[in-house]
Amino acid sequence: MADDNTEVTGKKIFFIHPSVFVQNEIAAELVQQEHEVYIARDEAKLFKVLKNCPHSIVFASIDETLSADKWEVWIRQVMGDEVTKSVAMGVLSNTNNEDARRLYLNTLQVSCGFIPVKTEKTRVIKALLDILKAAEAKGRRKYIRADTRNDSMTTINLPFNNAYITGDIRDISVVGLSCVFPQDPELEKNSLLPDMQVKLQGALLKAEGIVFGSRMDGPDKVYVFVFTAKIDPSVRTKIRAYIQKNLQSKMDAELK
Repeated sequence: MADDNTEVTGKKIFFIHPSVFVQNEIAAELVQQEHEVYIARDEAKLFKVLKNCPHSIVFASIDETLSADKWEVWIRQVMGDEVTKSVAMGVLSNTNNEDARRLYLNTLQVSCGFIPVKTEKTRVIKALLDILKAAEAKGRRKYIRADTRNDSMTTINLPFNNAYITGDIRDISVVGLSCVFPQDPELEKNSLLPDMQVKLQGALLKAEGIVFGSRMDGPDKVYVFVFTAKIDPSVRTKIRAYIQKNLQSKMDAELK
């Protein structure tokens, strides 16, 4: 999973040993802002992954899990290694200790700041979003997309011949999805699909879409649907949460 094309695809953002608050409130909001966010709970395994993703961004919760000395050693290791020295490092702190601030900002000179997380949540999120924008975290990519070809529980149902036809979703973003059907419904380009049912694991979402087009992939006809503006904001929220979960599960395999 090399990341040498981050100018186009964007950068991976890792939170190492995040608190419950950081994971559920801060990282989750960055996901909703279309950032590619991962949670890691083993710093040694994350270091190995970073060797394949040396243009990533890492936020370390320095009051969690490790001692202050061990955090310093690990962050120095990442920043000092020839392969991972391009990783952008930021520090999250519950205490905003002045000695720690001096260490990370003045001595180690972490590039993504020292952010106190005990302040108002919206201020923390804004600070992180400003940092990520400056770091060009999204690259030229606008939306996060998940490849769902190996997820048998990610399907789409469409009304077809007085019944419903079920297709397998191949990839999805908040903008739209691509899918294949066991029987070609022969949908015309620009057709309106007002009653789409999108199943993402256990969540059944209702949406309206338009047929953007189709293409052949070997023997399969792949349809591309674009969601209309009528899609409920809560559906977009659930799609982003599913995408993060999908990407996280693949990252977890690399972090083993």
